Amino acid sequence: MEWYWGLVIGLACLVVGILVGVILRRKVAEAKIGSAERQAVEILENAMRQAETRKKEALLEAKDEIFRQRSETEADLKERRREVAHQERRIQQKEEAIDRKVEALERKEEALAERQRELDALKEQISQQLEIQMAALEKIAGMSAEEAKAELLARKEQEIAHSMARKLSEYEANFREEADEKAKEILSLAIQRCAADHVSESAISVVALPNEDMKGRIIGREGRNIRTIETLIGVELIIDDTPEVITVSGFDPVRRQIACIALEKLVSDGRIHPARIEETVDKARREVENSMKSAGDKAVFETGVHGLNPELIKLLGRLKYRTSYGQNVLRHSIEVSLLAGVIADEMGLDSMLAKRAGLLHDIGKAMTAEIEGSHVNIGVEIAKKYHESKEVIHAIEAHHGDVEAHSAIALIVQAADAISAARPGARRENVENYIKRLQKLEEIARQFPGVDSSFAIQAGREIRVMVKPDQVSDDQMVLMAHEIAKKIEDDLEYPGQIKVHLIRDTRAADYAK
Repeated sequence: MEWYWGLVIGLACLVVGILVGVILRRKVAEAKIGSAERQAVEILENAMRQAETRKKEALLEAKDEIFRQRSETEADLKERRREVAHQERRIQQKEEAIDRKVEALERKEEALAERQRELDALKEQISQQLEIQMAALEKIAGMSAEEAKAELLARKEQEIAHSMARKLSEYEANFREEADEKAKEILSLAIQRCAADHVSESAISVVALPNEDMKGRIIGREGRNIRTIETLIGVELIIDDTPEVITVSGFDPVRRQIACIALEKLVSDGRIHPARIEETVDKARREVENSMKSAGDKAVFETGVHGLNPELIKLLGRLKYRTSYGQNVLRHSIEVSLLAGVIADEMGLDSMLAKRAGLLHDIGKAMTAEIEGSHVNIGVEIAKKYHESKEVIHAIEAHHGDVEAHSAIALIVQAADAISAARPGARRENVENYIKRLQKLEEIARQFPGVDSSFAIQAGREIRVMVKPDQVSDDQMVLMAHEIAKKIEDDLEYPGQIKVHLIRDTRAADYAK
């Protein structure tokens, strides 16, 4: 039993020890808790104190910042108030100035209104006076309403004629300024680059003799030598009193050239008889043929036209002894070729084709003595025979306006032909035809109503027309000048251009007594 009680006592002691331990631990914990609470209170109190301190500092800083910003704002407001006050003063000054201007304008408007009323009153008076005067004039003139209407229409026609003349002058000025400037530039450049000399030839040639005895030897016994020469060559030898000269007459310049060369050879040789004449004429003919061929080759080389048929080159050489109004046809053809080439270059066209057409445009004149027909038709047939291009054939056919030109090359050849023919001294007309042309020119101008007299001057390059001042007005002169120029273009053929110059001269005379 002892061990039982010992166990109970031990257990009791253990329980008491545990209880005592628990109680001690609780007290220790309570003591720690109390200490922590005191520390927490202290920390809280310190934090409150610090927070209060910082709050005061922040309030002070905020007050300082508010004070600073308030000072800046007040300074800014003061500056803006000064600017506003300045602007208000300026606006007030402007308003005062505007008020003064408005007052001045109102005064001017009142003055203008008063002036307008005065003008209206004056106009009314003038209208009344005009009505009175018109009534008096109508009574004096005795004009009916139809007559007055006719007079008004006449005035309107004059006004329209004046407007038309002014517009026409303006259009002419613009056209000449724009179109003629370029055309003159191209043509002047072509003429400058292709300057040529012209030698006039006639239907006779002269052969110089060393002495007068040579005339008898050329005539021969009973005239057999001169008859042989004339029969072989087809020319007429004129032997007159002119010393040491024989004149060769003939319409064919080739025959005249053969005769001249043959005569020069016979005179130089001294043996003159029919057999020798035949031999010499044959040599002269071959020499002329070689000369023509050489002239054709030279023309081709000078113009730079290549690929021509040899027969065409021979025909070109024959033009050396052909003339048209005194102008050598070969030189004319070369010049037309060069002019056409320059114009085509300036216009951006085929210059070689233009040169070819210009060189061949008068080729028909080489055969006019052998074939009947115009040189244009003959030239077209020759060009077709030697297979020239359609453009060249058309240019030959159209260079005198026989057909309408359909290509630029044909028009260029026409222009170059006219330039070459219109050079001063290039061509020579028959005196009778020249006089008839000038008379016709004056007659055309005198056909127009209001023309007093007309005079052709400057070798027919200008016509001066004197008009009656009481029938033709200044405005009508412009229209009349165009009408006369158009009439001349339609009815007259002439080289170059003709200036139509109208003159209206009003004169008054009186006598002091």
